[in-house]
Amino acid sequence: QVQLVESGGGLVQAGGSLKLSCAASGSITNPYAMGWYRQAPGKQRDLVAFITNGGNTVYADSVKGRFAISRDNAKNTVYLQMNSLKPEDTAVYYCYADLRRSVISTVRYWGQGTQVTVSS
Repeated sequence: QVQLVESGGGLVQAGGSLKLSCAASGSITNPYAMGWYRQAPGKQRDLVAFITNGGNTVYADSVKGRFAISRDNAKNTVYLQMNSLKPEDTAVYYCYADLRRSVISTVRYWGQGTQVTVSS
């Protein structure tokens, strides 16, 4: 079984910082990619950032320059450092891991979500 456990969410004032963690465990070997989505009430779930097993990163324009994603391959853990937080960053944040099944196929697993609330 594959499980992703998230931690680090909470309530902060605008301009503050939080660091999210997501640890994957179970029948996995070096996830192809790991990343974060977020979803505010009544809105779509949008990609925040992801990082490949080679360390390449991609960020949404709305968080570029403020957030930083990193990964510890030995621990199968992905992190999201969030700085200069804004009220519009308020959402439930979900981590994911893509596991390679073949040369051209992967399976995506999701964490349970963690609430991030930013007050003005």
